[in-house]
Amino acid sequence: MDNFYMEGSDKTPSVNLDAQSGEMEFSGKSIPENSAELYEPVMDWIDKYLEKPAENTTFVVKLEYFNTSSSKYLLEIFRRFEELFKTGKKVAVQWYYELEDEDMQESGDDFRDILKIPVELIVY
Repeated sequence: MDNFYMEGSDKTPSVNLDAQSGEMEFSGKSIPENSAELYEPVMDWIDKYLEKPAENTTFVVKLEYFNTSSSKYLLEIFRRFEELFKTGKKVAVQWYYELEDEDMQESGDDFRDILKIPVELIVY
């Protein structure tokens, strides 16, 4: 399976999804005008990845900001990884936030509270 990479912009995140290592990362801002256009190819790739996942999957989120429609897609992505976690595979989310950014810390806390996969909050 090919890896997936998308260059970020001032409104869209950089997306780096590595099928072999199971390491995935979103970084930057996620405030696209059309969230479906941005996230549907990512969701399609993840669905294919889940057919033959790596033994360990780590999803790194280093977003500075994201809008409501992006949060819905993030939750949907995490829900897919919850299903993988239930099969016994190792799955973890690493949620990075800046020390002074209480909103991003709170968002990470919210995802940790509702998900049934490990979510580690990391200050940088």
